[in-house]
Amino acid sequence: MSLFLNCLLIFVVRIIDVSMGTLRTVLVVRGKRMVGAFIGFIEVGIWFLVVRQALTGEDTSLWVAIAYAGGFSTGTFVGSWLEEKLAIGSSSVTVVTRGLRHDVVKTLRDKGFGVSSVISQGIDEENLMLIIEVDRKRINEVCSIIKEIAPDSFIAISDTKRIINGYFR
Repeated sequence: MSLFLNCLLIFVVRIIDVSMGTLRTVLVVRGKRMVGAFIGFIEVGIWFLVVRQALTGEDTSLWVAIAYAGGFSTGTFVGSWLEEKLAIGSSSVTVVTRGLRHDVVKTLRDKGFGVSSVISQGIDEENLMLIIEVDRKRINEVCSIIKEIAPDSFIAISDTKRIINGYFR
């Protein structure tokens, strides 16, 4: 196999296996261990074949190492991009409004989101703190609604590992 094709093969397959590793890690962290283990098995099989090709191929050129490293870094980028697009799991959105903005709660509930609200004390006034568990695919929708109605609200988003009970559409 020519040096160019060998490097291209290593580069492309490395992107695939590193992307799978990124998804595997996310799935395991989100509690989907069986799917993560299955992906891990395939990932390591691919990795083994690529390493074997890189180390035992006819070409021991520096270009092989560059293709391997380039595939790794590109795979890291592609894997994180894929994970963002797949938006696996859910997130907790915490919102602190300026003042008692019950209209924000009503609008979010009217749009089908489960919202818990707590009156909180800010520096100058009482505010509402809203807690919203949402599918990661719908985070932008929630944030858009809040920004439209109460653009001066504080919004914090964090990943949720596990949910027990609650309201979901």
